[in-house]
Amino acid sequence: MVQLFITLRFLDIIDILLVAYLMYQLYMLIRGTVALNIFIAIFLFYLFWLVVKALNMELLGSILGQVIGVGMIALIIVFQVELRRFLVFVGTRYLSRTLSLNKVFSINLQETKNLKIKSIANACKRMSESKTGALIIITRKSALELYAQTGEIINAMTSTRLLEAIFFKNSPLHDGAVIVVEDKVYAARCILPMSDNPNVPANYGMRHRAALGITEHTDAFAIIVSEETGEIAIADNGVLSNNLSKEELMQTLEKEFLNTYIRP
Repeated sequence: MVQLFITLRFLDIIDILLVAYLMYQLYMLIRGTVALNIFIAIFLFYLFWLVVKALNMELLGSILGQVIGVGMIALIIVFQVELRRFLVFVGTRYLSRTLSLNKVFSINLQETKNLKIKSIANACKRMSESKTGALIIITRKSALELYAQTGEIINAMTSTRLLEAIFFKNSPLHDGAVIVVEDKVYAARCILPMSDNPNVPANYGMRHRAALGITEHTDAFAIIVSEETGEIAIADNGVLSNNLSKEELMQTLEKEFLNTYIRP
Protein backbone atom coordinates (compact mmCIF):
# COMPACT_ATOMS: atom_id res chain seq x y z
CA MET A 1 0.00 0.00 0.00
CA VAL A 2 1.43 3.33 -1.09
CA GLN A 3 1.36 6.07 1.54
CA LEU A 4 1.32 9.66 0.41
CA PHE A 5 4.29 11.74 1.56
CA ILE A 6 2.13 14.82 2.07
CA THR A 7 -1.40 14.73 3.45
CA LEU A 8 -3.55 17.68 2.48
CA ARG A 9 -6.56 18.44 4.66
CA PHE A 10 -9.44 20.77 3.91
CA LEU A 11 -8.16 23.15 6.62
CA ASP A 12 -4.78 23.19 4.88
CA ILE A 13 -6.45 24.43 1.69
CA ILE A 14 -8.21 27.18 3.64
CA ASP A 15 -4.91 28.05 5.30
CA ILE A 16 -3.17 28.38 1.93
CA LEU A 17 -6.00 30.49 0.48
CA LEU A 18 -6.00 32.83 3.48
CA VAL A 19 -2.25 33.34 3.30
CA ALA A 20 -2.48 33.95 -0.46
CA TYR A 21 -5.24 36.52 0.07
CA LEU A 22 -3.27 38.33 2.79
CA MET A 23 -0.17 38.41 0.60
CA TYR A 24 -2.21 39.78 -2.29
CA GLN A 25 -3.71 42.53 -0.12
CA LEU A 26 -0.25 43.37 1.22
CA TYR A 27 1.06 43.61 -2.34
CA MET A 28 -1.81 45.91 -3.34
CA LEU A 29 -1.02 48.19 -0.39
CA ILE A 30 2.71 48.50 -1.10
CA ARG A 31 2.51 48.38 -4.90
CA GLY A 32 4.24 51.38 -6.44
CA THR A 33 5.99 52.37 -3.20
CA VAL A 34 9.55 52.02 -1.94
CA ALA A 35 8.25 49.44 0.55
CA LEU A 36 7.78 46.95 -2.32
CA ASN A 37 11.51 46.92 -3.01
CA ILE A 38 12.22 46.43 0.71
CA PHE A 39 9.72 43.56 0.85
CA ILE A 40 11.34 41.84 -2.15
CA ALA A 41 14.79 42.24 -0.54
CA ILE A 42 13.55 40.69 2.73
CA PHE A 43 11.90 37.83 0.82
CA LEU A 44 15.14 37.09 -1.08
CA PHE A 45 17.08 37.23 2.18
CA TYR A 46 14.70 34.69 3.70
CA LEU A 47 15.08 32.37 0.68
CA PHE A 48 18.85 32.64 0.98
CA TRP A 49 18.61 31.63 4.64
CA LEU A 50 16.53 28.57 3.69
CA VAL A 51 19.17 27.54 1.14
CA VAL A 52 21.92 27.96 3.75
CA LYS A 53 19.98 25.77 6.18
CA ALA A 54 19.38 23.12 3.51
CA LEU A 55 23.15 22.99 2.80
CA ASN A 56 23.91 22.64 6.55
CA MET A 57 26.19 25.69 6.61
CA GLU A 58 26.03 26.00 10.38
CA LEU A 59 28.03 29.19 11.01
CA LEU A 60 26.38 31.31 8.34
CA GLY A 61 23.01 29.73 9.10
CA SER A 62 23.38 30.62 12.78
CA ILE A 63 24.19 34.25 11.97
CA LEU A 64 21.30 34.58 9.54
CA GLY A 65 19.01 32.80 12.00
CA GLN A 66 19.71 35.47 14.62
CA VAL A 67 18.79 38.15 12.10
CA ILE A 68 15.60 36.32 11.16
CA GLY A 69 14.77 35.97 14.85
CA VAL A 70 14.40 39.74 15.30
CA GLY A 71 12.90 40.12 11.85
CA MET A 72 9.33 40.68 13.09
CA ILE A 73 10.34 43.77 15.08
CA ALA A 74 12.26 45.06 12.07
CA LEU A 75 9.25 44.47 9.82
CA ILE A 76 6.98 46.44 12.17
CA ILE A 77 9.42 49.37 12.12
CA VAL A 78 10.02 49.32 8.37
CA PHE A 79 6.41 48.73 7.35
CA GLN A 80 4.63 50.74 10.04
CA VAL A 81 2.83 52.93 7.47
CA GLU A 82 1.79 49.95 5.33
CA LEU A 83 0.64 48.00 8.39
CA ARG A 84 -1.50 50.92 9.49
CA ARG A 85 -3.04 51.13 6.03
CA PHE A 86 -3.72 47.38 6.08
CA LEU A 87 -5.41 47.57 9.49
CA VAL A 88 -7.51 50.52 8.29
CA PHE A 89 -8.49 48.47 5.23
CA VAL A 90 -9.54 45.51 7.37
CA GLY A 91 -11.40 47.65 9.89
CA THR A 92 -13.28 49.79 7.39
CA ARG A 93 -14.18 46.92 5.06
CA TYR A 94 -15.19 44.16 7.45
CA LEU A 95 -16.22 45.75 10.71
CA SER A 96 -19.80 46.94 11.04
CA ARG A 97 -20.33 50.66 11.00
CA THR A 98 -21.83 52.54 13.91
CA LEU A 99 -25.48 53.29 13.26
CA SER A 100 -26.01 56.99 12.78
CA LEU A 101 -28.86 58.62 14.70
CA ASN A 102 -29.36 60.94 11.77
CA LYS A 103 -30.04 57.92 9.60
CA VAL A 104 -32.80 56.81 11.96
CA PHE A 105 -34.50 60.10 12.66
CA SER A 106 -33.81 62.36 9.67
CA ILE A 107 -36.78 62.60 7.32
CA ASN A 108 -34.98 64.55 4.61
CA LEU A 109 -31.74 62.55 4.62
CA GLN A 110 -31.71 62.00 0.86
CA GLU A 111 -32.32 65.70 0.21
CA THR A 112 -29.53 66.60 2.64
CA LYS A 113 -27.05 64.35 0.84
CA ASN A 114 -28.14 65.71 -2.53
CA LEU A 115 -27.68 69.27 -1.29
CA LYS A 116 -24.20 68.50 0.03
CA ILE A 117 -23.12 66.88 -3.25
CA LYS A 118 -24.47 69.78 -5.31
CA SER A 119 -22.84 72.33 -3.01
CA ILE A 120 -19.43 70.67 -3.31
CA ALA A 121 -19.72 70.25 -7.10
CA ASN A 122 -20.86 73.86 -7.60
CA ALA A 123 -18.08 75.18 -5.37
CA CYS A 124 -15.47 73.18 -7.26
CA LYS A 125 -16.77 74.43 -10.61
CA ARG A 126 -16.69 78.07 -9.48
CA MET A 127 -13.24 77.71 -7.93
CA SER A 128 -12.04 75.98 -11.10
CA GLU A 129 -13.21 78.94 -13.18
CA SER A 130 -11.43 81.42 -10.91
CA LYS A 131 -8.37 79.16 -10.50
CA THR A 132 -8.76 79.03 -6.75
CA GLY A 133 -6.81 76.15 -5.25
CA ALA A 134 -8.83 73.78 -3.05
CA LEU A 135 -8.53 70.43 -1.30
CA ILE A 136 -11.75 68.85 0.01
CA ILE A 137 -11.70 65.56 1.92
CA ILE A 138 -14.95 63.61 2.34
CA THR A 139 -14.95 60.94 5.05
CA ARG A 140 -16.35 57.47 4.67
CA LYS A 141 -15.85 55.17 7.67
CA SER A 142 -12.38 56.11 8.87
CA ALA A 143 -12.18 58.63 11.68
CA LEU A 144 -10.17 61.65 10.53
CA GLU A 145 -10.25 63.31 13.95
CA LEU A 146 -6.45 63.15 14.16
CA TYR A 147 -6.13 65.20 10.97
CA ALA A 148 -9.05 67.49 11.84
CA GLN A 149 -7.31 68.49 15.07
CA THR A 150 -4.40 69.90 13.05
CA GLY A 151 -6.72 72.59 11.67
CA GLU A 152 -9.65 74.70 12.82
CA ILE A 153 -12.92 73.03 13.82
CA ILE A 154 -15.85 74.68 12.01
CA ASN A 155 -18.70 72.15 12.13
CA ALA A 156 -20.96 74.18 9.81
CA MET A 157 -23.43 73.04 7.18
CA THR A 158 -21.81 72.42 3.82
CA SER A 159 -22.58 75.11 1.26
CA THR A 160 -21.06 76.50 -1.91
CA ARG A 161 -20.52 79.94 -0.37
CA LEU A 162 -18.80 78.50 2.69
CA LEU A 163 -16.36 76.43 0.67
CA GLU A 164 -15.56 79.37 -1.60
CA ALA A 165 -15.02 81.63 1.42
CA ILE A 166 -12.66 79.13 3.05
CA PHE A 167 -10.49 78.69 -0.04
CA PHE A 168 -10.47 82.39 -1.01
CA LYS A 169 -6.79 83.25 -1.34
CA ASN A 170 -6.91 85.97 1.35
CA SER A 171 -8.78 83.77 3.81
CA PRO A 172 -6.74 82.64 6.85
CA LEU A 173 -8.20 79.12 6.35
CA HIS A 174 -7.38 78.64 2.67
CA ASP A 175 -4.01 76.95 3.17
CA GLY A 176 -4.72 73.30 3.93
CA ALA A 177 -7.55 70.83 3.51
CA VAL A 178 -11.24 70.94 4.38
CA ILE A 179 -12.69 67.81 5.96
CA VAL A 180 -16.38 67.14 5.28
CA VAL A 181 -18.17 64.81 7.69
CA GLU A 182 -21.76 63.81 6.84
CA ASP A 183 -23.46 67.06 5.76
CA LYS A 184 -21.05 69.44 7.51
CA VAL A 185 -17.71 71.09 6.90
CA TYR A 186 -16.12 69.73 10.05
CA ALA A 187 -12.66 71.33 9.89
CA ALA A 188 -10.51 73.55 7.68
CA ARG A 189 -6.80 74.31 7.29
CA CYS A 190 -5.99 70.68 8.07
CA ILE A 191 -2.56 69.15 7.53
CA LEU A 192 -2.55 65.83 5.67
CA PRO A 193 0.13 63.17 5.13
CA MET A 194 1.96 63.33 1.82
CA SER A 195 2.04 60.37 -0.53
CA ASP A 196 5.20 58.25 -0.35
CA ASN A 197 4.63 56.85 -3.84
CA PRO A 198 7.84 57.49 -5.88
CA ASN A 199 5.87 57.24 -9.13
CA VAL A 200 3.82 60.40 -8.52
CA PRO A 201 4.48 62.73 -11.49
CA ALA A 202 6.77 65.67 -10.74
CA ASN A 203 4.21 68.19 -12.00
CA TYR A 204 1.78 67.34 -9.16
CA GLY A 205 1.76 69.96 -6.43
CA MET A 206 1.39 69.65 -2.68
CA ARG A 207 -2.43 69.45 -2.85
CA HIS A 208 -2.33 66.46 -5.19
CA ARG A 209 0.30 64.71 -3.08
CA ALA A 210 -1.68 65.36 0.10
CA ALA A 211 -4.85 64.04 -1.57
CA LEU A 212 -3.06 60.86 -2.60
CA GLY A 213 -1.52 60.56 0.86
CA ILE A 214 -4.79 60.75 2.80
CA THR A 215 -6.46 58.25 0.45
CA GLU A 216 -3.49 55.89 0.80
CA HIS A 217 -3.67 56.01 4.61
CA THR A 218 -7.46 56.05 5.03
CA ASP A 219 -10.64 55.29 3.06
CA ALA A 220 -11.38 59.00 2.56
CA PHE A 221 -12.28 60.57 -0.78
CA ALA A 222 -10.42 63.68 -1.97
CA ILE A 223 -11.26 66.46 -4.44
CA ILE A 224 -8.55 68.79 -5.72
CA VAL A 225 -8.85 72.06 -7.63
CA SER A 226 -5.56 73.16 -9.14
CA GLU A 227 -4.51 76.74 -8.48
CA GLU A 228 -2.30 76.79 -11.58
CA THR A 229 -4.67 75.30 -14.18
CA GLY A 230 -8.11 75.26 -12.52
CA GLU A 231 -8.34 71.54 -13.28
CA ILE A 232 -10.59 69.42 -11.05
CA ALA A 233 -9.20 66.05 -9.94
CA ILE A 234 -10.25 63.35 -7.50
CA ALA A 235 -8.24 60.85 -5.48
CA ASP A 236 -9.57 57.58 -4.11
CA ASN A 237 -7.63 54.61 -2.72
CA GLY A 238 -4.34 56.19 -3.78
CA VAL A 239 -5.42 56.63 -7.42
CA LEU A 240 -5.78 60.06 -9.03
CA SER A 241 -8.26 60.93 -11.81
CA ASN A 242 -7.66 64.23 -13.60
CA ASN A 243 -9.54 66.82 -15.61
CA LEU A 244 -13.10 66.20 -14.45
CA SER A 245 -16.02 68.40 -15.44
CA LYS A 246 -18.66 69.48 -12.93
CA GLU A 247 -21.05 66.86 -14.34
CA GLU A 248 -18.46 64.07 -14.04
CA LEU A 249 -17.69 65.15 -10.48
CA MET A 250 -21.40 65.11 -9.65
CA GLN A 251 -21.82 61.63 -11.10
CA THR A 252 -18.83 60.33 -9.14
CA LEU A 253 -20.04 61.86 -5.85
CA GLU A 254 -23.55 60.48 -6.37
CA LYS A 255 -22.14 57.03 -7.10
CA GLU A 256 -19.86 57.06 -4.07
CA PHE A 257 -21.98 58.81 -1.44
CA LEU A 258 -25.63 59.07 -2.37
CA ASN A 259 -26.52 55.62 -1.04
CA THR A 260 -24.11 55.65 1.90
CA TYR A 261 -24.30 58.03 4.79
CA ILE A 262 -20.86 59.28 5.77
CA ARG A 263 -19.66 59.21 9.33
CA PRO A 264 -16.12 59.13 10.79
